Amino acid sequence: MVELTRGSPHAFSIATIDLLARPCHNPLMRFEILAEIAEVETFATGSGIREIARLRRVYGRGRWRKRKGIARVRLADGSIHLAEIHWYEAPGIGRKEFKIKHLL
Repeated sequence: MVELTRGSPHAFSIATIDLLARPCHNPLMRFEILAEIAEVETFATGSGIREIARLRRVYGRGRWRKRKGIARVRLADGSIHLAEIHWYEAPGIGRKEFKIKHLL
């Protein structure tokens, strides 16, 4: 979480930064993947992942990759959408911290 001091020129963005800084346990991001993830690609590995230190601390050392793909998802409100999802994964540890980047 980012803390800004009173009177900061960036004070208007505290709520936005707070929402973005939370891990995927954010209740607003609850969703269920309904089908296999398609068009999977890796777009960052190792030190190219900004969160690499936190991932290693929380889940352990591994060959971490940041990946993305397309899947049909059910949101918390029950609606079903096609979405681009992102997650982290490492062999022996598995896929962690799924998040929806875009509804398609």
